[in-house]
Amino acid sequence: MEAVFTGLRRGLASLLSLILIVVTIPEGGAWAQTQAPPPQNASGNGGEGAPLSADELQSLVAPIALYPDALVAQVLGAATFPDQVADADSWLHNNQNLTGSNLMKAVDTEPWDPSVKALTQFPSVLDNMAKNLSWTSSLGEAYHTQTSDVMAAVQALRAKAYAAGNLKSGSQITVVQQSPQTIVIQPTNPQVVYVPTYNPTVVYGVPYTTPGYSTAAVVTTGLLAFGAGIAVGAAISGGCCGWGYSYWGCNWHGGTVVYNNNVFYGNNAWHGGYYGSSASAYGPYGSAHYSQGYNPSTGTYARGGSVSTPYGTTGAAQAYNPNTGAYAATHQTSNAYGNYGSSVYSKNGETAYSQHQTTANGSAGSVQTSNGGQAYGATGKNGNSAAYGESANGNKYATANGNQYKNTGDGWQKNDNGTWNNVQKPSSGSYGSSSASSRGWGDQAKSGGGSSAFGGGSGSGWQSRADSERGSWSRGGGGGGGFGGRRR
Repeated sequence: MEAVFTGLRRGLASLLSLILIVVTIPEGGAWAQTQAPPPQNASGNGGEGAPLSADELQSLVAPIALYPDALVAQVLGAATFPDQVADADSWLHNNQNLTGSNLMKAVDTEPWDPSVKALTQFPSVLDNMAKNLSWTSSLGEAYHTQTSDVMAAVQALRAKAYAAGNLKSGSQITVVQQSPQTIVIQPTNPQVVYVPTYNPTVVYGVPYTTPGYSTAAVVTTGLLAFGAGIAVGAAISGGCCGWGYSYWGCNWHGGTVVYNNNVFYGNNAWHGGYYGSSASAYGPYGSAHYSQGYNPSTGTYARGGSVSTPYGTTGAAQAYNPNTGAYAATHQTSNAYGNYGSSVYSKNGETAYSQHQTTANGSAGSVQTSNGGQAYGATGKNGNSAAYGESANGNKYATANGNQYKNTGDGWQKNDNGTWNNVQKPSSGSYGSSSASSRGWGDQAKSGGGSSAFGGGSGSGWQSRADSERGSWSRGGGGGGGFGGRRR
């Protein structure tokens, strides 16, 4: 298990190096995020292969077709920026103390697209998109290349749910059939938005299965269910920002998303022959560097940046492949006191978070995954070391100063020269939370939960997950990296 910590640190360094290699490619075009129309036309496919059929598009939009109109618009726009969706979701996990206008003001300073910023008002929607990046990527590509077809698919599904008697007005939403081809869904109370939860295989009267999409809990009947409403009073009135809820809508007759009274096509650099660009700046107090690029051989988009001053260096990088749905990001910082960092990797709806810290007192690192597993390791300045891990089936493994322990369901055992012997119960009590061997390392009691290899469930065994995602002992980088360093 001592190899866990060593491998963790090497893995983080390799991840950062890999992303930076991808972004520092020959200078060519620019990865501009503009709102210009798609390369060909709103219903074309931009030269990126055969367009999706009506049935395929309906399966793709099935999870969000019954959302209120403005929320549908935000989701379709944000899906064209899947890397920012993952980054914003990680940022929200690290800033759960922010609410209301304070949250909006903090979000407004981030370098995300307005559609992504708007979804921070709906954390469950943003989190679901981040956990299903393959689906999010496909949805964004479809909207960017087949805009009007996607909007038509949403209306087709609404008509089916309406005909089946499963889409009705109530205290949460108001449903108005403006014409046989147009059904509008709005919040019943303009100050509160409810996000519907439903089963796409039931609610439309025809079963729909969305590739690359899964959700933790959906209703089993054809009825829509609603959680707590989201107060959007400040967002509706504009609040501090120009990307609030009231700025979004759907032009069903024109077949587009509308943002701030203009057609919104999303990320115009979704595909194309963009090879990369870079820039550097130097001054008396340090330097800054930035690169972005596209690798046509792999289909990977990437970007990264770093800032160096006499006080230290911080850098961040992201990479995303819309063909596979794989996403990775890292944020690393070093100064006179040590180095700190965190990284995230996601694919096929599963996400892994890692953190590390090295100071004069030693090193520590951890990994958690979205399906519940976890691993932790530390080395002290005097050479003492320990590590702890929990596998998919709940088996636990630990090392402390060269001693190896495991717990596969029958209590803790120690490896004595190749023989596993039960750990004797202390004379003062039971193993429990008072036993050093049950704590793993660092004298931090492990909380319950978690059951998958190297990843984080409800309990981290080291500290809270929110703290862990910010880096060891709440130091260092946060979750998803950034566009050249995240503001803290």
